[in-house]
Amino acid sequence: MSREAWLALLLDGLFGDPPGAWHPVAWMGRYIAAWQHARPRDAGLQKAWGLATVLSGVALVVLGMRRVERWLVRWPRLWAILARAWLLKCTLAVRGLARAASEVQHALARDDLPAARQALAWHLVSRPTQNLTPSQIAAAAIESVFENASDGSIAPLFFYRWGGLPAAWAYRFVNTADAMLGYLDERRHVGWAAARLDDVLNGIPARLTAGLVVLAAGLMGGRARDAWRVWRRDAHRTASPNAGHPMAAAAGALGVVLDKPGHYRLNPGARPPTARDIGRAVRLLYATVVLAWLVLTWRPRT
Repeated sequence: MSREAWLALLLDGLFGDPPGAWHPVAWMGRYIAAWQHARPRDAGLQKAWGLATVLSGVALVVLGMRRVERWLVRWPRLWAILARAWLLKCTLAVRGLARAASEVQHALARDDLPAARQALAWHLVSRPTQNLTPSQIAAAAIESVFENASDGSIAPLFFYRWGGLPAAWAYRFVNTADAMLGYLDERRHVGWAAARLDDVLNGIPARLTAGLVVLAAGLMGGRARDAWRVWRRDAHRTASPNAGHPMAAAAGALGVVLDKPGHYRLNPGARPPTARDIGRAVRLLYATVVLAWLVLTWRPRT
């Protein structure tokens, strides 16, 4: 398991995401979109429809990955390890996340606010960005980095650790469904099941991510004590029961306030973030992910 996991992380670092047409998440997205397009108009039926969307998708990926794992047993060992690593890598988004954040950072650093807002909207957040100030852009980028550190990296490995490829891909399907449907708009009924299940599945990974952010800050000579304090104090200020944990820890580790006006303010009293802090956040992201791999691939010798 550890060989496949470390190789998956290496493949992600070297190659990033596969082209959209070949990315499994894109296939999941098309499946979810087809169900969404055919949803009934009645709100009560929409909840049942959304539940059916999630359960059917999870069943398909679990059955598919179980068949793939049985198939890979017949392959030569090296090729089987490479195939498993690539399939796990397809559930990860570390390099893509870091590159998206760096694109925002570079646009902010050259005072190109339209480009920074556009990069933020295209790659990292779903909120409107056209009126965000430079510090709000930086804060949104940092928030997205650490929310997705859990969703796009540590959670898939967590589920792979305990359930192999079927569990990692099932998690990725649920997370994709929540990203597409879990909004308080016309999708609130059909997306209810995906949002609730995503909250449950991310409960442990989000808190694990926050703890590893604290540890990574200490190992990097940063503000580990502040990361711990802000995490414990501010994690529950967000509407999401999970996203606030890694974001609050990161706010303390970086010594900045992360403010989403009208929603939450993490580490109030700290200074507003700048473009430079996005770069610091990316370095902290990499350190956190490496620690997660060490923790989740470690097996005691018997």
